[in-house]
Amino acid sequence: MTMTFINLPVRDLTTAAEFYRALGFTSEQAELEGDSLALTISDSTRLMLHLRSAFEEYTGVAVTDTASNREVIVGLTAESREQVDELVDRAAVAGGESLGPGTTDGRLYMRGFRDLDGHQWSFLHMHG
Repeated sequence: MTMTFINLPVRDLTTAAEFYRALGFTSEQAELEGDSLALTISDSTRLMLHLRSAFEEYTGVAVTDTASNREVIVGLTAESREQVDELVDRAAVAGGESLGPGTTDGRLYMRGFRDLDGHQWSFLHMHG
């Protein structure tokens, strides 16, 4: 099985972890240790949160300013159109920024948000 690891820089591990837990991501780490934290999105996908300084040390370059630049959009599937809306609404309640109503393009329904650190995400449902 291929595993996917999404690595993101964050300003504060505690608040970032709380945000993603509000979306249903889980963590086996009871306490934060060091400069990173792993959260489980699914059996094959992990979200790795790193303090910005640790991320910069690891990559050897400065962290992108998410207020004016996008480096990536992380997209995750949902089981239904309703779940897409529920997840984005939960992100907004947890302090993220909803990017508006969902859009439909043929068989695809998608809705986006930005997390506490400005990283852009989308949930999508592909039907029939």
